[in-house]
Amino acid sequence: MSKQQYPYRVEVVGSFLRPKAIKQARVQFAQGQISAEQLHSIEDEAIKQVVAQQQQHGLQVVTDGEFRRAWWHFDFFDGLAGIESVTVEQGIQFNGVQTKARGIKVTGKIDFTDHPMLDDFRFLQSIAGNSLAKMTIPSPSVLHFRGGREAISTEVYPDLEDYFDDLALTWKKAIQAFYQAGCRYLQLDDTVWAYLCSEAQQQQIRARGDDPRQLANTYARVLNRALEGKPADMRIGLHVCRGNFRSTWISEGGYGPVAEILFRRVNVDAFFLEYDNDRSGGFEPLRFLPVGHQQVVLGLVTTKVGKLETAEALKARILEATRYVALDQICISPQCGFASTEEGNDILESEQWQKIDRLQHVAEQVWH
Repeated sequence: MSKQQYPYRVEVVGSFLRPKAIKQARVQFAQGQISAEQLHSIEDEAIKQVVAQQQQHGLQVVTDGEFRRAWWHFDFFDGLAGIESVTVEQGIQFNGVQTKARGIKVTGKIDFTDHPMLDDFRFLQSIAGNSLAKMTIPSPSVLHFRGGREAISTEVYPDLEDYFDDLALTWKKAIQAFYQAGCRYLQLDDTVWAYLCSEAQQQQIRARGDDPRQLANTYARVLNRALEGKPADMRIGLHVCRGNFRSTWISEGGYGPVAEILFRRVNVDAFFLEYDNDRSGGFEPLRFLPVGHQQVVLGLVTTKVGKLETAEALKARILEATRYVALDQICISPQCGFASTEEGNDILESEQWQKIDRLQHVAEQVWH
């Protein structure tokens, strides 16, 4: 396999199915049967195991599986200054199912201070051995989009431009703090760019008084301001997700509506893109990806069902993508995490690892 700077040819998006030990411990903690320290210790052991499994399956980059989180995004938001966790009228609507009724409000000046996930990363780093430890956090645009103007205090932020300034500064501080903690590979998870590609979601965005293209420009600006001053030896990827909860999704549509803004203007080192089915559209928008250091990680293997993709089909998809982007800029991965929330997708742990193995096999054949 040819040498390259990470992302590696085979990547993971971040989350893995929660083992029974963690699910049971969380129930016990909620019922007051075990302490926070005991829960943390059980999580430690489970994370050690999932890191070892990633290494055994040939992954050069490892994550903690997001095992300490209930949600891929809310847990991070909870650790920010100015954010209040709230119960909302209804959960997030996926295709045929809703999440728990959870939300956030901006009740003060948002800021990144002493965040508990810094320690989460330090623990991962301490057990990663020769592997590269990757941290995953939500993208700043998710914090704004999840509640919109209604979730932002008009007393604290009468002018939304001040809010977006603070949003960029908060993530800039987060990037620097994770770097100081030893992180050299950070992934920002973002569902909003996919929403902006969905006709149904665009209608909802307009109905609440926002303009989809204006939001795209705003989010690109916020991301780039957050990335200003990023250390040269730190790599940052952006995962664009169409929703991932109990094997369902939210948005559909190709990347065309945002491709030029996203690929040509957002200064991340890699784009993690979902390409596991027809909802993702074609590879044509990849023509906007600049030739150079940026990588595109094609999420060709679905995490939503256990059926294993054939090596022939995956190689054909990679070949198809090379019509629009150079092979040397391409990496491959599952389309999303296996458990963006603690419930996890409806697949087996054995199927989860079979999919990683299939990606490794294909990468060895394509980039030998």
